[in-house]
Amino acid sequence: MLSLWFPYLSTDRIWRQRLGRAWLTACSAFPPLLVSHRDGNAQRIAALDHRAEMLKLKRGMGVADARAMHPSIEIVEADPEADRRLLEGLADWCDRYTPLVALDGTDGLFLDITGCSHLFGGEEPLVADMLRRFSEQGLEASAAVAATAGTAWAITRFRGNIVVPDGVECDWLSPLPPAALRLDGKTCTALDSVGLRTIEAVMAAPRAPLVRRFGKALVLRLDQALGRIDEALSPRMPLPELSAERPLAEPVMMVEDIERIILLLAIALQEALERRGVGALGLRLFLFRVDGAVSRLSVHLSQPARAADRMAKLFHERLAALGDSLDAGCGFDLVRLAVESVAPLAARQVDLGHAERDDDTDLAMFVDRVCARLGRNAVRRPVPVASHMPERAVAFSSFANAAKIVEAALPAWAERPMRLLRQPEHVEVVAEVPEGPPLQFRWRRAHYRIARAEGPERISPEWWLASLPPFEKKDGETDPDHEKRRKQAAALKTTRSVRDYFQVEDTDGRRYWLYRQGSYGNADSPPRWFLHGIFA
Repeated sequence: MLSLWFPYLSTDRIWRQRLGRAWLTACSAFPPLLVSHRDGNAQRIAALDHRAEMLKLKRGMGVADARAMHPSIEIVEADPEADRRLLEGLADWCDRYTPLVALDGTDGLFLDITGCSHLFGGEEPLVADMLRRFSEQGLEASAAVAATAGTAWAITRFRGNIVVPDGVECDWLSPLPPAALRLDGKTCTALDSVGLRTIEAVMAAPRAPLVRRFGKALVLRLDQALGRIDEALSPRMPLPELSAERPLAEPVMMVEDIERIILLLAIALQEALERRGVGALGLRLFLFRVDGAVSRLSVHLSQPARAADRMAKLFHERLAALGDSLDAGCGFDLVRLAVESVAPLAARQVDLGHAERDDDTDLAMFVDRVCARLGRNAVRRPVPVASHMPERAVAFSSFANAAKIVEAALPAWAERPMRLLRQPEHVEVVAEVPEGPPLQFRWRRAHYRIARAEGPERISPEWWLASLPPFEKKDGETDPDHEKRRKQAAALKTTRSVRDYFQVEDTDGRRYWLYRQGSYGNADSPPRWFLHGIFA
């Protein structure tokens, strides 16, 4: 485990915003910097830079006392949200070392570098490379590596940049104060009051009295630091199924260079996917900038695939959609391609004598490229819905989700028009009464004389729609909410009645789908006619 600590995170952020990455040499011309926050009725120091710390100022001290001691200091109000964003950005950047990165409070990170350190020449070269890059970005950091997160945390904050060998955690922890066990201030003060001023003294004391007086948290933290109890850490990002990366000796800025690297990484992933017998369904591209920023680009496939050229084409569309909005800064020095989700993909026998054409694959490739450029929901397809009402029997879903739904064929007797109007449109009809078909109708100011008619086909709504309460405005409901609910209630009202559908053909051979709502013999519900669809 590698523990990272940024002791001057808040002030480093402010100096970087003002002076850029060269603030370590440029800030000497400015007064020391303090960051204050309100604690009850007093303003106290929340953070301070290195020069203010050299003036014997400490966190928690009152701002008024600090200004009385050093009138020239500069005080800035704390911005915890900005500090949080910076820490999360640093966690993103640390993905270049390991995908298992977790936040540690408001000023630290945990990195699980198991199996990763050899890629950088070992643990010590990895720590040296990390600290050098942070210094180039204008950040002061401390790092330590140990077999447990607790020991790494204690060493990085109380000893400095050290790699602790396995099995000697007790020797390194013994001389440190109890605060190195990540205990709260109240517990540390209580331990100090009884003479337990080092971890060695705590380890030598009987455990039962310690638990009774100071609680279980004390021995729990001690056991976690010594590796007696496992400590689970939750990484910020899920671990990808597969990944391939390419560190670059010289940063790249051109999109064409990035696409060539993507193709090389896709070829490496293709071989790994073939060995597992799976195909990729979700891919994510990581572009690590020299200055610490990380760009993430995701693409999703409608069906599993592992062809390298197909993966490369999707990211070509994704990069083309970004255009000039992809900020390369001073260049990208690391490119990673990760497979986020997979699905089984069996090997297929190819006919060597004839070129094989797979229409489903071609369609999926077209959809994936369009979605990569325009968004995941740019292409949709209809899927069946369990409803008797024609306008609700079909819904549109994204292509990838719709492909998972088994389409149910309509019964042979239920012929439906090729074009269904979004909303049924009212028409004026002359019909035989009481239950006869229409003889002519008027729609959109045009008259149509009917030559043939077939029907009626009676369609009833779902029984539960009849039990819905009437529409009423709720107390405190805003106008937009009220209008939305009013339209929904009006739409439901039109579907609560029984409909009699007729397929009719006019004298010019055009076919329409009309329905009658209500009946001629019912004074409470007089008949109304609607045009719902047009046949091909």
